[in-house]
Amino acid sequence: MPIITRRRLLRLTAFAAVLAVGLGGLTSAGGELWTRVAAKGHVYSEADVPAAPVALVLGAEVYADGSPSPFLAARLDIARRLLEAGKVKAILVSGDHSRWEYDEPGSMEVYLIAHGVPASRIALDYAGFDTYDSCVRAGRIFGVRQAIVVTQTYHLDRAVALCRSQGIDATGVGDDTVKIYKDPWRNSVIRERGAVVKAVSDVITHRDPVFLGRQETTVQEALTAS
Repeated sequence: MPIITRRRLLRLTAFAAVLAVGLGGLTSAGGELWTRVAAKGHVYSEADVPAAPVALVLGAEVYADGSPSPFLAARLDIARRLLEAGKVKAILVSGDHSRWEYDEPGSMEVYLIAHGVPASRIALDYAGFDTYDSCVRAGRIFGVRQAIVVTQTYHLDRAVALCRSQGIDATGVGDDTVKIYKDPWRNSVIRERGAVVKAVSDVITHRDPVFLGRQETTVQEALTAS
Protein backbone atom coordinates (compact mmCIF):
# COMPACT_ATOMS: atom_id res chain seq x y z
CA MET A 1 0.00 0.00 0.00
CA PRO A 2 1.50 3.41 -0.90
CA ILE A 3 2.47 5.58 2.12
CA ILE A 4 0.04 8.36 1.17
CA THR A 5 -2.86 5.91 1.05
CA ARG A 6 -1.93 4.41 4.41
CA ARG A 7 -1.77 7.85 6.00
CA ARG A 8 -5.10 8.80 4.50
CA LEU A 9 -6.64 5.59 5.85
CA LEU A 10 -5.27 6.31 9.32
CA ARG A 11 -6.70 9.84 9.20
CA LEU A 12 -10.09 8.56 8.09
CA THR A 13 -10.07 5.91 10.81
CA ALA A 14 -9.17 8.49 13.45
CA PHE A 15 -11.89 10.85 12.17
CA ALA A 16 -14.47 8.07 12.25
CA ALA A 17 -13.49 7.18 15.81
CA VAL A 18 -13.77 10.80 16.97
CA LEU A 19 -17.11 11.15 15.18
CA ALA A 20 -18.44 7.97 16.81
CA VAL A 21 -17.39 9.15 20.26
CA GLY A 22 -18.93 12.55 19.62
CA LEU A 23 -22.22 11.10 18.41
CA GLY A 24 -22.30 8.73 21.36
CA GLY A 25 -21.79 11.61 23.73
CA LEU A 26 -24.53 13.65 22.09
CA THR A 27 -26.92 10.71 22.18
CA SER A 28 -26.23 10.12 25.86
CA ALA A 29 -26.63 13.81 26.67
CA GLY A 30 -29.86 13.92 24.70
CA GLY A 31 -31.18 10.91 26.58
CA GLU A 32 -30.33 12.45 29.93
CA LEU A 33 -32.04 15.69 28.92
CA TRP A 34 -35.18 13.82 27.87
CA THR A 35 -35.41 11.91 31.14
CA ARG A 36 -34.92 15.08 33.19
CA VAL A 37 -37.54 17.02 31.27
CA ALA A 38 -40.06 14.16 31.31
CA ALA A 39 -39.60 13.58 35.04
CA LYS A 40 -39.48 17.25 36.06
CA GLY A 41 -42.15 18.07 38.60
CA HIS A 42 -42.95 14.40 39.20
CA VAL A 43 -40.13 13.42 41.57
CA TYR A 44 -40.77 13.87 45.29
CA SER A 45 -39.43 13.08 48.70
CA GLU A 46 -41.08 10.21 50.52
CA ALA A 47 -42.85 12.65 52.86
CA ASP A 48 -44.17 14.92 50.11
CA VAL A 49 -45.20 12.54 47.33
CA PRO A 50 -48.92 12.74 46.52
CA ALA A 51 -50.98 9.64 47.17
CA ALA A 52 -51.54 7.14 44.35
CA PRO A 53 -53.24 3.75 44.22
CA VAL A 54 -50.10 1.71 43.56
CA ALA A 55 -46.40 1.73 44.42
CA LEU A 56 -44.40 0.19 41.58
CA VAL A 57 -41.15 -1.24 42.98
CA LEU A 58 -38.57 -1.97 40.32
CA GLY A 59 -36.42 -5.06 40.74
CA ALA A 60 -32.72 -5.23 41.55
CA GLU A 61 -30.21 -7.90 42.55
CA VAL A 62 -31.29 -10.80 44.74
CA TYR A 63 -28.63 -12.92 46.41
CA ALA A 64 -28.28 -16.70 46.04
CA ASP A 65 -29.99 -17.28 49.39
CA GLY A 66 -33.06 -15.38 48.15
CA SER A 67 -32.48 -12.25 50.19
CA PRO A 68 -32.69 -8.85 48.46
CA SER A 69 -29.55 -6.80 48.00
CA PRO A 70 -29.33 -3.59 50.07
CA PHE A 71 -30.40 -1.60 46.99
CA LEU A 72 -33.56 -3.66 46.57
CA ALA A 73 -34.30 -3.81 50.31
CA ALA A 74 -34.15 -0.01 50.46
CA ARG A 75 -36.72 0.24 47.65
CA LEU A 76 -39.00 -2.22 49.40
CA ASP A 77 -38.73 -0.34 52.68
CA ILE A 78 -39.90 2.85 50.99
CA ALA A 79 -42.89 1.06 49.47
CA ARG A 80 -43.76 -0.48 52.84
CA ARG A 81 -43.67 2.92 54.53
CA LEU A 82 -45.80 4.46 51.78
CA LEU A 83 -48.38 1.74 52.39
CA GLU A 84 -48.27 2.24 56.14
CA ALA A 85 -48.68 6.01 55.68
CA GLY A 86 -51.72 5.53 53.45
CA LYS A 87 -49.93 7.01 50.43
CA VAL A 88 -50.60 3.83 48.42
CA LYS A 89 -53.10 1.00 48.72
CA ALA A 90 -51.19 -1.75 46.90
CA ILE A 91 -47.62 -2.63 45.94
CA LEU A 92 -46.66 -4.03 42.53
CA VAL A 93 -43.22 -5.64 42.62
CA SER A 94 -41.70 -6.05 39.16
CA GLY A 95 -38.51 -7.91 38.42
CA ASP A 96 -36.64 -10.73 36.70
CA HIS A 97 -37.75 -14.33 37.00
CA SER A 98 -36.37 -15.52 33.68
CA ARG A 99 -34.58 -18.42 35.39
CA TRP A 100 -36.28 -20.78 37.81
CA GLU A 101 -33.52 -20.40 40.40
CA TYR A 102 -33.55 -16.58 40.27
CA ASP A 103 -36.74 -14.88 41.41
CA GLU A 104 -36.67 -11.15 42.15
CA PRO A 105 -40.46 -10.67 42.57
CA GLY A 106 -40.80 -13.72 44.80
CA SER A 107 -37.97 -12.52 47.03
CA MET A 108 -39.51 -9.05 47.13
CA GLU A 109 -42.83 -10.50 48.24
CA VAL A 110 -41.19 -12.61 50.97
CA TYR A 111 -39.31 -9.56 52.27
CA LEU A 112 -42.42 -7.37 52.36
CA ILE A 113 -44.49 -10.00 54.16
CA ALA A 114 -41.68 -10.55 56.67
CA HIS A 115 -41.79 -6.81 57.37
CA GLY A 116 -45.49 -6.67 58.00
CA VAL A 117 -47.08 -6.08 54.60
CA PRO A 118 -50.20 -8.25 54.08
CA ALA A 119 -49.80 -10.66 51.16
CA SER A 120 -53.19 -9.51 49.88
CA ARG A 121 -51.77 -6.03 49.20
CA ILE A 122 -48.93 -7.28 46.98
CA ALA A 123 -49.05 -8.03 43.24
CA LEU A 124 -46.16 -9.67 41.39
CA ASP A 125 -44.86 -9.09 37.88
CA TYR A 126 -42.42 -11.88 37.02
CA ALA A 127 -41.41 -10.43 33.62
CA GLY A 128 -40.06 -7.01 34.55
CA PHE A 129 -36.77 -7.75 32.84
CA ASP A 130 -35.80 -4.09 32.60
CA THR A 131 -37.31 -0.72 33.48
CA TYR A 132 -39.07 -0.30 30.14
CA ASP A 133 -40.64 -3.76 30.36
CA SER A 134 -41.81 -3.08 33.92
CA CYS A 135 -43.47 0.20 32.92
CA VAL A 136 -45.13 -1.20 29.79
CA ARG A 137 -46.41 -4.26 31.63
CA ALA A 138 -47.66 -2.20 34.56
CA GLY A 139 -49.96 -0.35 32.19
CA ARG A 140 -50.83 -2.93 29.54
CA ILE A 141 -50.94 -6.10 31.61
CA PHE A 142 -51.78 -4.97 35.15
CA GLY A 143 -53.98 -1.98 34.28
CA VAL A 144 -52.04 0.56 36.36
CA ARG A 145 -53.02 4.11 35.49
CA GLN A 146 -51.44 6.01 38.39
CA ALA A 147 -48.45 4.97 40.47
CA ILE A 148 -45.55 6.00 42.63
CA VAL A 149 -42.38 4.50 41.16
CA VAL A 150 -39.78 3.46 43.75
CA THR A 151 -36.10 2.99 42.97
CA GLN A 152 -32.73 4.60 43.69
CA THR A 153 -32.30 8.32 42.97
CA TYR A 154 -29.80 7.80 40.13
CA HIS A 155 -32.43 5.68 38.32
CA LEU A 156 -35.54 7.65 39.22
CA ASP A 157 -35.79 10.17 36.37
CA ARG A 158 -35.50 7.42 33.75
CA ALA A 159 -38.03 5.22 35.54
CA VAL A 160 -40.58 8.01 35.89
CA ALA A 161 -40.03 9.16 32.30
CA LEU A 162 -40.52 5.65 30.93
CA CYS A 163 -43.69 5.03 32.92
CA ARG A 164 -45.13 8.38 31.88
CA SER A 165 -44.29 7.58 28.24
CA GLN A 166 -46.62 4.59 28.61
CA GLY A 167 -49.56 6.70 29.74
CA ILE A 168 -49.14 6.07 33.47
CA ASP A 169 -49.57 9.12 35.69
CA ALA A 170 -46.32 8.35 37.46
CA THR A 171 -44.54 10.14 40.26
CA GLY A 172 -41.37 8.88 41.86
CA VAL A 173 -39.62 8.49 45.19
CA GLY A 174 -35.92 7.66 45.25
CA ASP A 175 -33.57 6.14 47.79
CA ASP A 176 -30.02 7.30 48.36
CA THR A 177 -29.29 5.62 51.69
CA VAL A 178 -27.27 2.97 49.87
CA LYS A 179 -24.71 5.55 48.77
CA ILE A 180 -22.69 4.09 51.62
CA TYR A 181 -21.89 1.22 49.23
CA LYS A 182 -19.60 3.46 47.24
CA ASP A 183 -18.37 1.14 44.49
CA PRO A 184 -21.77 -0.36 43.56
CA TRP A 185 -23.34 3.10 43.65
CA ARG A 186 -20.65 4.58 41.41
CA ASN A 187 -20.89 1.69 38.96
CA SER A 188 -24.66 2.04 38.81
CA VAL A 189 -24.41 5.76 38.10
CA ILE A 190 -21.99 5.05 35.24
CA ARG A 191 -24.25 2.35 33.77
CA GLU A 192 -27.18 4.72 33.93
CA ARG A 193 -25.58 6.88 31.22
CA GLY A 194 -25.91 4.04 28.75
CA ALA A 195 -29.33 3.05 30.03
CA VAL A 196 -30.84 6.40 29.11
CA VAL A 197 -29.80 5.86 25.48
CA LYS A 198 -31.58 2.50 25.47
CA ALA A 199 -34.62 4.11 27.09
CA VAL A 200 -34.92 6.66 24.30
CA SER A 201 -34.56 3.90 21.70
CA ASP A 202 -37.26 1.82 23.39
CA VAL A 203 -39.70 4.72 23.48
CA ILE A 204 -39.03 5.71 19.86
CA THR A 205 -39.39 2.17 18.53
CA HIS A 206 -42.37 1.31 20.77
CA ARG A 207 -40.96 -2.16 21.19
CA ASP A 208 -43.00 -4.78 22.97
CA PRO A 209 -41.64 -6.16 26.23
CA VAL A 210 -39.78 -9.46 26.12
CA PHE A 211 -42.95 -11.10 27.42
CA LEU A 212 -46.49 -9.76 27.45
CA GLY A 213 -48.90 -12.62 28.10
CA ARG A 214 -52.43 -12.42 29.40
CA GLN A 215 -54.06 -9.64 31.37
CA GLU A 216 -53.49 -9.82 35.12
CA THR A 217 -56.06 -8.82 37.75
CA THR A 218 -53.77 -9.05 40.77
CA VAL A 219 -53.32 -5.28 41.15
CA GLN A 220 -57.07 -4.74 41.15
CA GLU A 221 -57.44 -7.56 43.66
CA ALA A 222 -54.81 -5.97 45.90
CA LEU A 223 -56.60 -2.62 45.67
CA THR A 224 -59.90 -4.25 46.55
CA ALA A 225 -58.28 -5.99 49.53
CA SER A 226 -57.28 -2.62 50.89
